[in-house]
Amino acid sequence: MAGEHRSGFVSLVGRPNAGKSTLTNALVGSKVAITSSKPQTTRHAIRGLVHRPDAQLVVVDTPGLHKPRTLLGERLNGIVRETLAEVDVVGFCVPADQAVGPGDRFLAAELSQLKRPVLAVVTKSDTVDRERLGAQLLAVSKLGEWAEVVPVSAVTGFQLELLTDLLIERLPVGPNLYPDGELTDEPEATLIAEFIREAALEGVRDELPHSIAVMVEEMAVREGRADGLVDIYATIYVERASQKPIVLGRGGARMKEIGMRSREAISRLLGSPVFLDLHVKIAKEWQRDPKQLRRLGF
Repeated sequence: MAGEHRSGFVSLVGRPNAGKSTLTNALVGSKVAITSSKPQTTRHAIRGLVHRPDAQLVVVDTPGLHKPRTLLGERLNGIVRETLAEVDVVGFCVPADQAVGPGDRFLAAELSQLKRPVLAVVTKSDTVDRERLGAQLLAVSKLGEWAEVVPVSAVTGFQLELLTDLLIERLPVGPNLYPDGELTDEPEATLIAEFIREAALEGVRDELPHSIAVMVEEMAVREGRADGLVDIYATIYVERASQKPIVLGRGGARMKEIGMRSREAISRLLGSPVFLDLHVKIAKEWQRDPKQLRRLGF
């Protein structure tokens, strides 16, 4: 019935680097998920909220489903599967600029077992010409029985409103699940750690991105400051001694750059000036150690 208010959860899934986090931010209209060209950047199920007079859509950005090589990898895949079991509708993201591969086929087979609607979303549509986009839409439609196949661009905004409409019409009728105006239910400390990790991922190479974890140790408004300055003490963890100088850079130059980049994003998030104190520590092989994974929030 027209006029009924709908609310519910959509999970965006896809292989690593399919554009899920960028799409989440574009749908929400604000930065709630970090983005990077490095695969497996997302490590949590991050919920972004889309508010409309007729609906509230909770977009759950998940890690890329992949063949795990570490205990962390297994846990990230576990997050994806848990999320899929709980949402109302699924957006299966396949990038327009990469040929459909084994990872997409594996995921399509998993999604075909679900008892909920799955929309195939061809992301990064602005990066290819019309002919290539048409060929990709055909290839994606052959992967399974999808409720819809929609090309979108998070960068240009192409068909984002249409995608939102198509997702919302498949949600159950119900009231808002979160207060109006909220953009995410992520705790501030988690978002801050993520912004620091995003800055640390810029320009690093090979295996290092997977070895970086960030933890906010302490955070408080400084006493006696009228401008509400927030003091934040955070640690960037790497797995090996040889990785520490890469994060620090020559004469601490990279570390300064990480601090500057992340401070801007954190200041926007908190709406106040920020003093950020960053340190690099070694947590040996943390991706494979259950105790350390727990301490780092996985």
